[in-house]
Amino acid sequence: MARLDVRKTYKLWIGGAFPRSESGRTWEVGGADGDGVVNVSMASRKDTRDAVVAARKAFGPWSSATAYNRGQILYRAAEMLEGRRDQFVEEVRFATGDDLRTARAEVDAAIDRWVNVAGWSDKLAAVDGAANPVAGPYFDFTLPEPTGVVGVLAPSGSPLLGLVTVIARTIVTGNTCVVVAASDAPTVAISLAEVLATSDVPGGTVNLLTGFADELGPILAGHMDVNAIDLAGAGDDWGELEALAAENLKRVLRPADTDWTVDPAPREMLALTEAKTVWHPRGM
Repeated sequence: MARLDVRKTYKLWIGGAFPRSESGRTWEVGGADGDGVVNVSMASRKDTRDAVVAARKAFGPWSSATAYNRGQILYRAAEMLEGRRDQFVEEVRFATGDDLRTARAEVDAAIDRWVNVAGWSDKLAAVDGAANPVAGPYFDFTLPEPTGVVGVLAPSGSPLLGLVTVIARTIVTGNTCVVVAASDAPTVAISLAEVLATSDVPGGTVNLLTGFADELGPILAGHMDVNAIDLAGAGDDWGELEALAAENLKRVLRPADTDWTVDPAPREMLALTEAKTVWHPRGM
């Protein structure tokens, strides 16, 4: 007996839930080889603001978790992605038209990337922190602390590995984020959201919006409760976004020619942290 296709509805991921866009807008996304068409939610200004609210609410608990615990959670995300490896190979092939070997390499690299970044979580403070010599009966320590809520424009051309990289390097240090998925691979992004939703990542830590960077990027860049913005997927149109970000002195990571197959260096993970110096009296 023939079965009807149960087609997937690609929604947004905000605050640990999967809502449709409040605007009701969708757009059709076809496979790179011309086969298959799916409907994907198109995020609006209000969806973006809701995502920032969710990220701000999640920031306190996530930033106060121990670095070791955050590393465990990121490693669990890698485990979950490994369990759905075959699905993601097909998702990547749908988005890119790559052959099976290339798609498998992309997915395997994304899994390894989670593991790599997870391993750095409790070591970054040793890289960027210091016990400072001072004149007086005090201990003086400098430690990296998360910036806050980060807006991220995900890169195009690397549907899973690039996306995993910009998310992992943002949240490993305790930041939360609102990510605008690359419009050439929105289905991969929402499938990744399903992995994060069934892992131990707290709701609101990562919020994924599908839509178009030229519409949602300025909203994030100008939002007064976003503390930093990563313009990895902005291409050449980052000048206006940087000007909007200056309104509340956001930290801006400009787009760069990045080889996503290379593991991020500690400085890339620390780019969205602030140095905090603490003085403590020394017992006599």
